[in-house]
Order: sequence, then C-alpha cells, then structure tokens
Amino acid sequence: MLATLISLLAVNNLATPNPELSLPPLSPPTIAAHPVKTGLSLQPQIEAKAVLSIDLETGAILYGQNQNSPLPMASLTKLMTVLIILKENGLDETVIVDKRATTVEPSKMYLLANEKISTGELIKAILIKSANDAALALAYHNAGELEGFVAKMNYEATAMGMTQTHFQNPTGLDAPDQYSSPEDLALLARTVYKYPIVRQTAPMAEITVSSTDQKQQHKLENTNALLDSYLKVLGLKTGTTDDAGQCLITIVESAEGRQIMNIMLNSPARFQESKILSQWIFNNYSWI
Repeated sequence: MLATLISLLAVNNLATPNPELSLPPLSPPTIAAHPVKTGLSLQPQIEAKAVLSIDLETGAILYGQNQNSPLPMASLTKLMTVLIILKENGLDETVIVDKRATTVEPSKMYLLANEKISTGELIKAILIKSANDAALALAYHNAGELEGFVAKMNYEATAMGMTQTHFQNPTGLDAPDQYSSPEDLALLARTVYKYPIVRQTAPMAEITVSSTDQKQQHKLENTNALLDSYLKVLGLKTGTTDDAGQCLITIVESAEGRQIMNIMLNSPARFQESKILSQWIFNNYSWI
C-alpha cells in the first residue's frame, strides 16, 4: 500500500494538495476530524528546496513542494538515532561515554570520556541541544561500533517504508550517502513522536542533564527558535550543515487544538518559513 502511495505522490504536484492522499494515521482510526481546505488564499511563498506539511493526527497532506526529493537532512537524522535507542534500550540504562564520542564537533554537550550518564538524559540532550556527542555515545553503547548502529538505522528505515532515505552516520554530519525526503521524515517523526519522552522534552526551552553520580551537570538550551514565537510549538528537531542548509521539523498546535507537522529541507530561513506555512494552513483549512 505504501509503495502505491509513493508512486502516486511522485507523479502529482502537491502545491495544491489532493485530500485523497495521506500518510498512514498516527493511531488506529477513530472518529477524528479531517482537514478540509476552505480558504482561498494564494499559496505561500516558500523557498525551501523541499517541504511537506501534514495533519499530525490523520496524516493528511496539507501542503507539498518536492516532498519526494531526497536531500541531505543534517541533524534530523538524529530522530532515527533516538528511535533505535527507544526501541532497543531502557531509558535508565547507564552509558559509559566512549572517548571517540567526545571528539566530535561542532554541536555538543561536552561529555567527558568514561562519564556515566543514562540513555534518557542523552536522548534529552539530542532533542534539546542536538548534541552530536550524545548521539555517538548512544550509538557506541547500543552497537559497539558505528557501522553496526548505522546498519540498524538503515534496516529500520527500510522496514518503515522510507524508500528515499539512507544513513551513513547517527549524527547527520555531512556524508555523500546520507539523505532523506520530507515524506520519509514525516514517517520517522510521527513514529518517534509517539514516545512520551519525546513529546515531553521537545518543547522545553532549556534543560539540565546530569551524570549518574550528579558530578557532571550539562545545561542545554533548545536550538528551536520558534519556541519563543507567538505560535504554540510542540517541537521537534532542527538541523543545519553546509550541504543540507537549514532544516527543520516543527509541530504546531492551533488555538482549536489542531496539530500540524512541517518538514523543511534546505530553507534560507527555516523558522520564518515554518511560521508562514503554519499560519497559511490554519487560515485556509478547517477540521470537519
């Protein structure tokens, strides 16, 4: 069924969304309101290379622009790193930080070699700070070597139906064979957002995580500038590299409680464009 959906999306220009096309529901079907386009506003001017906006509950596509195009996705990669850990490790497991994880640049929480810290604290550091050292520490803890962990990432992507995605590392740092599409990232983001630790952590403006003995304190500030905007932003993940440009996955809730997810790859102004797109959707869609 997913293969059919992807082939349909590939031949349709979704600048004007087709309400019959949608991603799989986030949860088993219930009596859910469905978004219907009722406004007549012109399409928003979005300069990101690839964009997708969906209704979080039903998966209905609200706006699309090159959403099937595989592109570098920077630290949006880390959502798959988090998903593997959530599926295979307990949140209270103690990670002994591998020295190799501490040498990575640039975004990091400054873990110390052999520092002991829980998997849950490292996941929070990924979601808040996008810490590369946290992602590597988790990968080494889970699989021993990065190659084995990356193999798990690619296996999971295939199992989820992410046909336009390939991983080369758990951080999202630029690599020639590391890419995804907004459509694939929507599948990943909606899956990982089901976990309570993700929903609870992603909207936090700042957090302090600690080693298991409390001797090391890491104060972290959220990389998502939209948390300070007029929108009610619930997360989710930022990413920026030279090859990927500015990338962003945003979950926004309307005054009526409707939640949408925007995925942007290679935007010249990711936060502003996500605000423009969110406002356009809330002005032009009704949930019936």
